[in-house]
Amino acid sequence: MCKQLFNLGRVVATPGALRLLEKHSMTPMQFLQRHVTGDFGDLCDEDKEANNEAIWNEERILSSYKINAKDKIWIITEADRSTSCCLLPEEY
Repeated sequence: MCKQLFNLGRVVATPGALRLLEKHSMTPMQFLQRHVTGDFGDLCDEDKEANNEAIWNEERILSSYKINAKDKIWIITEADRSTSCCLLPEEY
């Protein structure tokens, strides 16, 4: 198991994200574990590097994970680490 790099704070999820994950027999925890250990999913290298810097600079952290060819979820941890939200990109 990889080391947790930052605090998630209070974890919340939108109804849309929960429906999508349930439809595919997945849970938010599968993606939260990846997010908090530095696997930011399907981002370009530049965005991944920005996330690595955000961990130490106390800025917002965004991960994006493909569920299938057309669906993805995002996880956003706020800069103050008070909350992390699992949501669909169109819900942002």
